[in-house]
Amino acid sequence: MTEDEILKGLYDETLVGNGPRVLELVRAGLDVGLGPERMLFDALIPSLEEVGARFERGDYFVPEMLIAGRAMSGALDVLRPLLAETGAQSVGTFLMSTVKGDVHDIGKNLVNIMLEGAGFHVIDLGVQVPPEKVIAGVLEHKPDIVGFSAFLTTTMPMFKANINALQKAGLRDSVIVMVGGAPVTQEYADAVGADSYAADAATAVRKAKELLAARRAAVTA
Repeated sequence: MTEDEILKGLYDETLVGNGPRVLELVRAGLDVGLGPERMLFDALIPSLEEVGARFERGDYFVPEMLIAGRAMSGALDVLRPLLAETGAQSVGTFLMSTVKGDVHDIGKNLVNIMLEGAGFHVIDLGVQVPPEKVIAGVLEHKPDIVGFSAFLTTTMPMFKANINALQKAGLRDSVIVMVGGAPVTQEYADAVGADSYAADAATAVRKAKELLAARRAAVTA
């Protein structure tokens, strides 16, 4: 196979979530000297962006996003260490967690996969994450964006508790705060002082990119 055929195959097979074939093509690409960055930025990321676009149009649903995300995740497992060796720059760093009192993580994990696929460096603190662990994570990893997920209405007040903790630690202005989860709304996100709300993984990735670009533009202006 030529390099172009491999790249086209990676795009097409990621789009339909054919994980085993995506892995075969990644290995075939490495065998013919195709750089990990080229496979990521010329095939895998554009494919996942198309998955997100199809979801937003209503052509794809959560199951299709999940299988495409898993296919992408398998490719990233192979490419991530190679990308680190090449010094490839990430789009930005995203610190993610499910709030204290909540153990749901399917939505969070899908967002993580989509963010990684879009070129973000994702640090996942897990579930049941208290404010003090969020603060420690921000101090250690210095993320551009902090994401909080809640599935239960009873745990949604932890968004405010986390944001208050960031404020108290003097870190609120250094990060963008995004929130999401099944019961969350834009109105609730506004009420607790978040910078953005995303209803699904595709929107989360798009908004994360937009917010980061806007912040960087403001800094350089």
